[in-house]
Amino acid sequence: MALPGYYGCALIRLPATRFDYRPIPNLAQQGGVYVRLEKLRQSFKGELDAILITRPENQRYLSGFRGGEGALLITQEKALVLTDFRYYDQVAEEAPDFELVKVEDRDSQALKRCLKELEVKALGFESTHLPFAQYQEWKKATRGTKWIPTRDMVENLRLIKDDQELAKMKKAIAIADTACDYIRGFIEPGMPETQVAWELEVHMRTHGAEGVAFSTIVAAGPNGAKPHAVPEDRQIKEGEPIVMDMGARLDGYHSDLTRTVCLGEPHARLQEIYDIVLQAQLAAEEGAKPGMTGQEVDALARAVIVEAGYGKQFGHGLGHGVGLAVHEGPKLGCQSREPLKPGMLCTIEPGIYLTDWGGVRIEDIVLFTSEGVEVLSRARKELRTR
Repeated sequence: MALPGYYGCALIRLPATRFDYRPIPNLAQQGGVYVRLEKLRQSFKGELDAILITRPENQRYLSGFRGGEGALLITQEKALVLTDFRYYDQVAEEAPDFELVKVEDRDSQALKRCLKELEVKALGFESTHLPFAQYQEWKKATRGTKWIPTRDMVENLRLIKDDQELAKMKKAIAIADTACDYIRGFIEPGMPETQVAWELEVHMRTHGAEGVAFSTIVAAGPNGAKPHAVPEDRQIKEGEPIVMDMGARLDGYHSDLTRTVCLGEPHARLQEIYDIVLQAQLAAEEGAKPGMTGQEVDALARAVIVEAGYGKQFGHGLGHGVGLAVHEGPKLGCQSREPLKPGMLCTIEPGIYLTDWGGVRIEDIVLFTSEGVEVLSRARKELRTR
């Protein structure tokens, strides 16, 4: 719970009496929030007295708090937000059913007082998201509490999207789809990659997005051989591949979309490679079923690319989960052995990348259903822009 930019020094005192253990008011009316908290509590019941949530996405998922600076402290009976002056009003608006603990001095002292009042002896913490220096400071200040590392306790809850999350995701996906289809009529030969990337971002922001999901990629010609290329001033030419990877963020939820396009008549090699990648993507989208592992879904697409002789040029996994983070579980890849379940969202994004030539990647977001997958991305897939 690093608090950069905060310089307050007043000492807050918690009440001398212990916390009143009572149901959190109105929490049952919150629907999704109540269910999420209860699932989390069941996951650590009997093993931990409390869990400290420091990852911003997990804080938002459990409480609605979007500040990102602070921490949630959750016991079987209490749900607290610890944060500083900058976020007091925000907590009241976004997490009204959580109790606010005002941090007015050092955050370690506020946490120490809370753990003492709640008699927390065994505290779980998010081991992959708590900086080591912060962990050392907090652990030193709370000597009477045993710090127990946990991993993916909230992330595992986030794997299955509820109806509210799906509605937000579909809106974010639609914004990116619309921007992608729009850009087909905007690109002209001679335009720099940076101009096209900016136009995509402007379109998403002016059509409902609260921001972009990540730094937009527009990589033409040889630059497309870099899966995470950064747009340059290089001018786009006719006949070459143009890889465009974009996403919108709406109410905290992200979309992720990639299309490869071409101005004018594509070179013969580009058409060949594009057809291979599209065939690989369709094989995965048509063959994926709940109960399969991410490794098995990855293999559906990878087999097509390997058979075509480009296996070494497809060096990344087939896809990843998307939600409050643009990269989250589940994973589709050669090492992904967890079974996929209805309600999970994943990207399916095979690609072929050739140094000094360029690349082709096509990416959709799909929803696993009881029978297969529903493709949520709707942007056109034609190679030619016109």
